[in-house]
Amino acid sequence: MQKVSSGISGLDNLIDYIYLGDNVVWEVDAGTSYEIFIRKFIESSVKERKDIIYISFNKSVPTLLKEFSNFINEKFHIIDGFTSGKGKNDATFLRNYEEIINKVSITKLSNPSNLDELIEAIAIVENKLKSYPVYIFDSLTGIQNVVKDEDQTYSFFTYMCPRLFDLESIAYWILEKDAHSQKFKANIRHITQVVLELYRRKDSFFIKALKLSRRKHREAFKPHMYEITSNEEIEIKSTEPSLNLDLGSKLKKIRILKNMSQKELAEKVNLTAGFISQMENNQIVPSLTSFLQICEALGIKPSEILDEKEKEEDFIIRKEEIKSKVSYKISNAEIFNLLSDSNFKVFFIVVPPNESVKGHFFVRKSPELIFVTKGELSVSFKGAFHTLREGDILYIKNSIPEEWINKGGDIAEILVVSLM
Repeated sequence: MQKVSSGISGLDNLIDYIYLGDNVVWEVDAGTSYEIFIRKFIESSVKERKDIIYISFNKSVPTLLKEFSNFINEKFHIIDGFTSGKGKNDATFLRNYEEIINKVSITKLSNPSNLDELIEAIAIVENKLKSYPVYIFDSLTGIQNVVKDEDQTYSFFTYMCPRLFDLESIAYWILEKDAHSQKFKANIRHITQVVLELYRRKDSFFIKALKLSRRKHREAFKPHMYEITSNEEIEIKSTEPSLNLDLGSKLKKIRILKNMSQKELAEKVNLTAGFISQMENNQIVPSLTSFLQICEALGIKPSEILDEKEKEEDFIIRKEEIKSKVSYKISNAEIFNLLSDSNFKVFFIVVPPNESVKGHFFVRKSPELIFVTKGELSVSFKGAFHTLREGDILYIKNSIPEEWINKGGDIAEILVVSLM
């Protein structure tokens, strides 16, 4: 995975850099100085000789030229949705406009509320470039204010976000938290790859991740204090005291025990089933409001989830709890992550009848013990198939399975212990 610097070393270390294809949504509180995060990314992109397309709905062209004067060159392209939008074509913002256009790459939107015009303007600028640029959408909130329709704003995002991901571009999107509904924010989080929240508590600023796709590191989901130095550098401090609550897995376990589907839960709390799925896999963190609504829908008290006191039975995984663990699929085989520590990992795998899996279930780096707990499976090594029946144990040290097949009419279940 190719990684790009955000321009802030502390942020790079926290989230494992920006990946090509990332749409980074910044949910910001007022007064959190989010502009510095944008400026640092622009500065880093300029050093890398990247083309930059800055889509402005929140700031006038003169303000942008003043704010980014050190970075304005032939590779900095402005799409101006402010002047005819929020600026209402006021003479103040149009002063010397023609002269500025002759010096700087600027595309002025005549009707910013027409998002088709914005899409066309982006495409025209892109077609002039030799490589894919980075994008700054300085205000998703500003777009919504001009369009005056949350659904249209969401539709625009659902078009642009997957497109930029497929192009392996990088985009920053700024969203003012209090200006949008919970449903809108939940839907945005579901589609995008990265969501970072900036907020303040009294005189302190905090940053935390609400979603990080394609990363394994989870430290970013805890609040981290950040400070802005006198020379406008950003220092990200140690974690604010916070419990590693593993909310998603706990809520998933309760939902399954109550025999409720993800869709049913989503409908009860006015969210999407996709949001519930990502939350249960700890890919995103619900807001406090959404968390309380989910607890109410599940008929539990928040304290039942937030209580971190270790219980005596925590070392026991009950049979009915196995399928409440975090899972993913390879072909139609479902893999549940049961346990993980510094010495080993344990997985429970369910293979449906008459299904096959090409290759192995994992990218192997260590020996594995595989115990067939139910059914019958055939496994291929070097072109030869071997049958494993209930109770059999397979030890894999050096060879790698080429294919798994469940030829029977019943599901097959196996327990895998992977040594670290």
